[in-house]
Amino acid sequence: MQTHFSDKQLENSDNKATEKIFKKCVHCGMCNATCPTHQILGDELDGPRGRIYLIKDMLENNKKPTEKVVKHIDRCLSCYSCMTTCPSGVNYMHIIDHGKKYIEKNYERGFFDKLIRYFLSITLPNPKVFKFSSWLVKLAKPIKFLMPSKVKDMMDLMPTSFPKKSLPIKEIYKVTGKKKIARVALLTGCVQKEISPQINEATIRLLNRHGVEVVVPKKIRCCGSLNHHLGKEEDAHQDFKNNINVWYEEHKKGNLDAILSNTSGCGTTMKDYGFIFRDDKELSKKAKVISELTKDISEYIFESLKLNIKSKNKKYKVAYHSACSMQHGQKVHNQPISLLEKTKNEILEIPEGHICCGSAGTYNILQSKIAKQLLTKKVNNIESLEPDFISTGNIGCITQISHGTKVPILHTIEVLDWYTGGPKPTALT
Repeated sequence: MQTHFSDKQLENSDNKATEKIFKKCVHCGMCNATCPTHQILGDELDGPRGRIYLIKDMLENNKKPTEKVVKHIDRCLSCYSCMTTCPSGVNYMHIIDHGKKYIEKNYERGFFDKLIRYFLSITLPNPKVFKFSSWLVKLAKPIKFLMPSKVKDMMDLMPTSFPKKSLPIKEIYKVTGKKKIARVALLTGCVQKEISPQINEATIRLLNRHGVEVVVPKKIRCCGSLNHHLGKEEDAHQDFKNNINVWYEEHKKGNLDAILSNTSGCGTTMKDYGFIFRDDKELSKKAKVISELTKDISEYIFESLKLNIKSKNKKYKVAYHSACSMQHGQKVHNQPISLLEKTKNEILEIPEGHICCGSAGTYNILQSKIAKQLLTKKVNNIESLEPDFISTGNIGCITQISHGTKVPILHTIEVLDWYTGGPKPTALT
């Protein structure tokens, strides 16, 4: 793709990086074939190629974003299916992130839209605020019918109760009864640790059981991905910088073997810290180290641990849902499937498994109409397999899919913990 940035424009680090990506695009359109929004809406501007043209035009000409442009950019799921398909290696993730950041700085959204986005940006990354909001939603249920559709969608997704935690909250979960072979830090997530604490508990149990000490620093905040994808860079960077510094100090102090995420959306952003801070003199080195240390939990187990699998009497049909942030963002797909196959169950890949379920961070709230269509399609494909349960590696997908089917859905780590000596997941009891 030919570009027309001025020398002055290319002094901007984001423009310089994005221009290099633009030049890789050969206009082939193969990305549109696997783009969920292009499949549903059939509009060139609702596919990656069209969005690339819109963003390129804005950036090169310093244009103020129009309502039409914002509509098409907002409709992007950031599922990155296009990146898996692209034969030219176009890093669409960095293009769309740049586009959303530019829009956030240069476009005046309507009051209600701004209010919803502000609410999401302060609620989802903060567990205490999230739990308080849940309490307010519970009180407001009787008058839900009076609310705008987006508020109704948020209320439907908000839990009204929270499960009890079975593991004590610690900074270090030490290995007992066997030799320690490794030391890792674990990102426990924001919403996840409140609505599904069993995911972190299963992770810690499995790692400790296999000789891995787990560190959960108290000063770690949200990974920053939610605000990053909303274009709210100032808020995102506060979390980025805090986490990079905390993990880097922990690495220097205790020589971390890895930093683990069991929420694939978080892991994708953490692996990108090195790029995000590439020009930051103070943080570039630290950010690069943190990105290199970051692994998805299934990726780490596959590469580093030999699981002691305990056989079960019953054989299950398990539908594996590969989260977009996992298979497209991190290129981690075969590893969790291989781990699940060790349980000797029948592991089934879902038809059209490369297509997003519609969760995509805050997408199922901000673009609920499209998200619901994607959910229906995903659930139909899952249920066509008639599985006993679903396994996946992302809390967003778990929340989204569970609103469309009665088939139990588990995090992959819950399954592996169960098959290596942990308790049977409550969803199956």
